[in-house]
Amino acid sequence: MKIETVQRWVASVIVVHIGSVPAVSLAVYSIGIAKTDHGKGVGLWIMSAVIGLLTVAGVRLIFQRTPFTPWIVLGALPTALTGFYIF
Repeated sequence: MKIETVQRWVASVIVVHIGSVPAVSLAVYSIGIAKTDHGKGVGLWIMSAVIGLLTVAGVRLIFQRTPFTPWIVLGALPTALTGFYIF
């Protein structure tokens, strides 16, 4: 295996970890905030979607692929799952 391939995989795992933890945390935290202040809860909920989408796009760019793909929906998955509890 080439060293470049290993470097890409290691970088993508780091990006996924750094991006998915805030995205999931904001999505879950927005449920509790939306009960008291709906506007702030929706704002956090949207921020989780943006972070998730940027995470998937970053991984795609590490592997030198186009970020515009159906896989980008995977980044909004935490947001979609928590949307039922907010609205």
